[in-house]
Amino acid sequence: MEAKKPKIFTMSFASVYPLYIKKVEKKGRTKPEVDEIIFWLTGYDQAGLQKQIENQVDFETFFAEAPKINPNVSLIKGLICGYRVEEIEDELMQKIRYMDKLIDELAKGKKMEKILRK
Repeated sequence: MEAKKPKIFTMSFASVYPLYIKKVEKKGRTKPEVDEIIFWLTGYDQAGLQKQIENQVDFETFFAEAPKINPNVSLIKGLICGYRVEEIEDELMQKIRYMDKLIDELAKGKKMEKILRK
């Protein structure tokens, strides 16, 4: 019997994306900043991101089709949802939590250079 996939894997990225934007806008940040984080993390550009949103792809597909995961993701450390991102063993879950962590940092007012590990 195959292990049941975590619900987040099969959720459409398009359904969560507006929540990221809403979360940061409440803290005075912007959609372009959310997009910049996504581009940095995944290698998507605006057209690629838009296509994934329009196609309603799930998180699994979103990350599987990502042009290039940033080589500096290993610099993302800390807690998100009670887990240390650097210790998450499932590769897909770790990528999703990296994104959550970066969006969280944006909402908390961190500078972009720090968020993007420059």
